Amino acid sequence: MGPPARPLTAVGLPRLRGLRRLGCPPAAIRRFWGEAGIAKKGNNIDIALLEFCIRDQLNKTAPRRMAVLGPLKVIIENYPEGQTEDIVSVNNPEDMSMGNRKIPFSRTVYIEKDDFREDPPPKFYRLSPGREVRLKDAYYITCINVVHDAATGEISELRCTYDPDTYGGTSTDGRKVRGTSHWVSADHAVNAEVRMYDHLFSAVDPDDVPDGGDFKDNLNPESLVVLKSAKLERGLDVAKAGDRFQFLRQGYFTVDPDSTQEAPVFNRIVALRDTWSRMDRARKVN
Repeated sequence: MGPPARPLTAVGLPRLRGLRRLGCPPAAIRRFWGEAGIAKKGNNIDIALLEFCIRDQLNKTAPRRMAVLGPLKVIIENYPEGQTEDIVSVNNPEDMSMGNRKIPFSRTVYIEKDDFREDPPPKFYRLSPGREVRLKDAYYITCINVVHDAATGEISELRCTYDPDTYGGTSTDGRKVRGTSHWVSADHAVNAEVRMYDHLFSAVDPDDVPDGGDFKDNLNPESLVVLKSAKLERGLDVAKAGDRFQFLRQGYFTVDPDSTQEAPVFNRIVALRDTWSRMDRARKVN
């Protein structure tokens, strides 16, 4: 099946049916209604309020999981071939009663492409040649070589080493690293489709256009981006439709009804931060 009918029908209040499929918690919607209040006259409510209510609710209740949406392969050359070990990670730091889980770690992992720069700009603290970073809850790794695709010149994989004395993401000698990346073991990764829903319009008021334009000029070309090659943490393939998770550093996601164990599908409910206000401010400046 293809992507579902777009849950977010406009910048204004989406339909309840769409919100349910998108994974919005009922408690967050009730809170939004309470915050917005009831007025005798028509009123425009900033969608940022709805997103805040959703985000605040899910921060307390959604289990954390690791998901690499733009995968880049990392081979840890000094890690034993064929070895797998369990990394212990907290399910939700906001509710320690949700316990821990074990995540498999192996010689080859995936990290986000955006977490590596071959020629890093100033204040880029993630992985680059010769730099050491932390794999969350796992080990410190250092990039020693960058492999490029012979045909395209694009980066195809990284070669790294790890420090076995940094299990859990801390060093025995007390040295600090500034960057932390989430990761997924390549041998245990769940291949999934991830649907990145965003606002249908790039302006608060779709009719706010220069003379001669119309609302279609404010359509957001990235209101739906479908990622076909996401790599997810083990176990997410058996999550049930409607289950909600925080993908670390990515946002809050739910299992779509189209999902199967053989072909998992996740919808983004909301980003981790309020990007809407920032996008609107940037548009006004430009």
